[in-house]
Amino acid sequence: MAKEERRKRRRFSDEYKAEKVRLIQSSGKRVGQMALELGIGETALRRWIAQAEVEAGRGREGTLTRSERRELVALRRENQRLRMEREILKKATAFVAKESQ
Repeated sequence: MAKEERRKRRRFSDEYKAEKVRLIQSSGKRVGQMALELGIGETALRRWIAQAEVEAGRGREGTLTRSERRELVALRRENQRLRMEREILKKATAFVAKESQ
């Protein structure tokens, strides 16, 4: 049995995505039809359109913008680091208290 060939994941810039979203919105064509014409997956195009709506303030309630998502990731990392530091300090305090007795 031959190994399945995996397609290499393509990356697109934010500018490219915004341009394609504007093209789809101005063309009046269906997303599936535009996906075929552009050679981009329909699911990807739909995600780009949904994210553009969020960025424009028209997304679903509670959906994060890109900048909010980046901030959330940074805050979660910082929170994890602070928890680790707190645990280290707890252990160090317990060790020092035990040694001083």
